[in-house]
Amino acid sequence: MIYREIGKTGKKASIIGLGCEHLDRKPYEQVKNTIDAAIAGGINIFDIFMPGAEVREFLSKALGSRRNEVLIQGHIGSTDIGQQYDISRDLPTVKRFFEDHLRLCNGYIDFGMLFFIDSDDDYKNVFETGIADYALKLKEKGDIGHIGFSSHNPATAIKAVNTGLVEIMLFSINPAFDIIHTDDSIFTHLDKGFDTDRFTGLEPKRAQLYRLCEQKNVGITVMKALGAGKLISAEHTPFKKPLTAAQCVHYALSRPAVASVLPGCKTPEEIQDVLKYFDLNEEELDYTDVLSSIGTGMKGSCFYCSHCQPCPGNIDIAAVNKYLDITLLDTAAIPPSIRSHYQNLSHKGNECIKCGSCENRCPFGVPVILNMEKAEKLLGV
Repeated sequence: MIYREIGKTGKKASIIGLGCEHLDRKPYEQVKNTIDAAIAGGINIFDIFMPGAEVREFLSKALGSRRNEVLIQGHIGSTDIGQQYDISRDLPTVKRFFEDHLRLCNGYIDFGMLFFIDSDDDYKNVFETGIADYALKLKEKGDIGHIGFSSHNPATAIKAVNTGLVEIMLFSINPAFDIIHTDDSIFTHLDKGFDTDRFTGLEPKRAQLYRLCEQKNVGITVMKALGAGKLISAEHTPFKKPLTAAQCVHYALSRPAVASVLPGCKTPEEIQDVLKYFDLNEEELDYTDVLSSIGTGMKGSCFYCSHCQPCPGNIDIAAVNKYLDITLLDTAAIPPSIRSHYQNLSHKGNECIKCGSCENRCPFGVPVILNMEKAEKLLGV
């Protein structure tokens, strides 16, 4: 297993975690066996958004004395009304469900996630009300370690990140969602099938969100990496061929600020399948052939895929491009951490010999030579 820092939280997450949704309404023995397999495989981060009492109790019992060895994302605002998932912005209801979750987690949840911030109304009803204040009080009391939020909408997520309140974001990331038109809901595409006429190339707001999180040191954990299974289905994929699960995971892990991808698994066998990611070589993980088939809308966007390597000057071109992209969000206020990351590279943009081998190999037509010059100008000493 590989572990990554989660933004500025000081915590490290396994790069593959577990979304526990599909363990809901499963027998305890199945829940326990799945949790055991996850922990045995080195998984240390679990997302538990489900509000039902039974699944929470089963998960707590399955973790047992190992509770303090793992990181839990628990959601503030996820409620269970009539045995149906619901979203509540009623503070007493929110408190009742979250504090019951706290009780089952030995009085502590690592990441208190403000639940489902997908619209302007969601934003206002959480960040401009007592719910955000409640989260702050939970953190001050030590009941939660860090405040985060979950979202599927890049524009709203940008607003949440810019509050400065949050340190972690759970967001839906996969190659199809990242090229959907700005105004589209991912749920429409999931419910009705992907409308490829609405594909735009790398969606600017999504790219901005990921770079903003890196800039502000907000860690990202990933849901829906497989697009509810549609991206790995020959029947439902919007691409010329289905991606593999490992390719989807690899894509998400290559986005700026991403710490962990949390696929939903409901059996030990599914855990073992997803952990096969670590047995695959770079060619088997490569997703660029599928993405580059979309057409000219992808041209010029760096997907940090490292097809440009090897560089005769040993420059980590993908890393330089990533730091440049983050810098270009606001060249007047370059984060010291980004400048430091760039300057700590063994080989920087000023060492580019302009041979063009990287540009010849790039599937997306990125102007690498120009980017190396820009990076050195903006981030060099």
